[in-house]
Amino acid sequence: MTSEMKLKSSNPFYHLAYWVFILITLTLVFGQKWENAITAFYFISLMMPIVLGTSYFFNYYLVPRFLLKKRLFKFGLYTIYTIIVSFYLEYIVLIYAYVYLAQYRFQSIAPNATDTILLGVILYLLVILGSVLLMLKQIKEKQLLIEDLSVEKEKIKRAVLELKSNRKLIKIPLDEILYIESMSDYIMVQTSNDRISSKERISHIIERLPSTFLRIHRSYIVNTDKISSANMSEISLADHLLPIGRSYKALVKEKIL
Repeated sequence: MTSEMKLKSSNPFYHLAYWVFILITLTLVFGQKWENAITAFYFISLMMPIVLGTSYFFNYYLVPRFLLKKRLFKFGLYTIYTIIVSFYLEYIVLIYAYVYLAQYRFQSIAPNATDTILLGVILYLLVILGSVLLMLKQIKEKQLLIEDLSVEKEKIKRAVLELKSNRKLIKIPLDEILYIESMSDYIMVQTSNDRISSKERISHIIERLPSTFLRIHRSYIVNTDKISSANMSEISLADHLLPIGRSYKALVKEKIL
């Protein structure tokens, strides 16, 4: 039974906060130039779907599917197609914006609004900025993943659990441990043919064990390699039946069942 380590999924809150920040910033910038913040807000709101679509298509489809796989020709080709489609959609938005604003009798729309070069620059600067932020986030997550893997490798490399028992330091091979039980102020390590007690806390022990060991109850840690059967209420190891704690059921289901 293995435990998969994955990068954390993106938090939708950060995406929403980022684009709200972009909307407010562009509204303020264009609102000052046009001397009409309401017009700027309506116009930028019409442009946002293009910005969002281009950004997510580029960052979450073109980059991982082609750039990261070094399929550079297709990446360049589809990027050009994306740019063409984006500019085409910009013209549609411009036409609709004139009609929309005219219907609401806004006096005029500033010259910058029809400057497609400016719009293109803003659009792709936002896409590039989003790409940079995304890559920085992924780099940070990969660094954390590498650190976790290093810690895991070190735990496996030791392959023994060192404990003090009866004032002696003993080394218990990990592959001999069936489970560890918390007994109030000490723990009991159940091996294939022995029981070893130690003045340790179960919460401290789990931090020193590799991912093959899983806490299934406030009082139990099991060696998942020794599990013979399991369901949502208990786990069987050799001749031992251990209960699964209510707050640990989801974790057991994910890692074992």
